[in-house]
Amino acid sequence: MNRTTTNLAIVFASISGSSRLYDTLGNTVARNLISQCLTLMIEQVKSSRGTLIKTIGDEIMCTFEDARQAVESCIDMQEAVHEELPILNPNAPATMSLQIGLHLGSAILESGDVFGNAVNVAARMAGLAKSAQIITTRQTMEALPSSMQYRTRYLDSVFVKGKSDLVEIFEVTWQPEDLTRVTTSVIPSDIKFASLELPYREQVIRLDISSKVVILGRSQKADIMVNDRMASREHARIECRRDKFVLTDQSTNGTYVTTTEGAVYLRREETALIGHGTISFGRDINDAQEVVTFNCD
Repeated sequence: MNRTTTNLAIVFASISGSSRLYDTLGNTVARNLISQCLTLMIEQVKSSRGTLIKTIGDEIMCTFEDARQAVESCIDMQEAVHEELPILNPNAPATMSLQIGLHLGSAILESGDVFGNAVNVAARMAGLAKSAQIITTRQTMEALPSSMQYRTRYLDSVFVKGKSDLVEIFEVTWQPEDLTRVTTSVIPSDIKFASLELPYREQVIRLDISSKVVILGRSQKADIMVNDRMASREHARIECRRDKFVLTDQSTNGTYVTTTEGAVYLRREETALIGHGTISFGRDINDAQEVVTFNCD
């Protein structure tokens, strides 16, 4: 019997209110919808280099080598169900979402399954999660890089079976409106532009003072859909504000704006786009997988 003990991030993710779907949609339609949802969830796990341990009805259990991979996958799962599932299946309710819990700790791997206290804690976190929530522990939060810890917020302290002390629990925020925007970049007041061009591959988007917000990201709903794993689904937004074109980062990995003056790294920050330059996602221009260029006139 092959048994190993290692540190893993354990994730339980279930479809919120799945039993009600059978009442409202009927058995066949509901089962198809749940199946599609589970497929989307599993795809996000695999793309984040996670391991699917098992599917239990409307829930999956999976593991990751570190906290960052696990949290990124949890966010991707929520976003995929929120954004992609309604495109795949028009019967998907607008409120359809997941309840997710995770914990990083020592676990026992045996015969393709996972056991141990970390599994119990992760299951408890999933039990505490409400619809559209991702719940984790302080231990997991502190294992995240500082660039991701801002996405968590303290909720409470609870008792967990097998633990003698209270466990501090945190919520991982994943919806753009839940993220607190911190503006530190200085936007020049004496520079004004009439238009902005954003060429990307065979696409060119042009903005002027009357244009609405443009979203850059991996989502199919983004105005510029970027094929870069480091990009969030709604990674950044560009809007015209007082005759200036302002880029606001709202991503997990941050945004680099590079011009002849150098590179600026943004995380929950904004900056004016000036002259000519490039926008890259989570990595600077030298290491970027994809870049979007811009030209202000």
